Amino acid sequence: MDEAFLDLESVAVELDEELLDAIDDKAFADHRDNRDAAIRDLLDEWLKQRTAEATGEND
Repeated sequence: MDEAFLDLESVAVELDEELLDAIDDKAFADHRDNRDAAIRDLLDEWLKQRTAEATGEND
């Protein structure tokens, strides 16, 4: 088992109903109804977008 993730801090977020519906739609369409996988996928997309904006790659 890879234990590298054990050093990470935890983060709590509140999601509104509209975002939860979008997550559920993505989970159903792309992840066999797995909400956790959909959240990880959307978070990954968001982080990549933020990194691109911070480095100016979107210009």
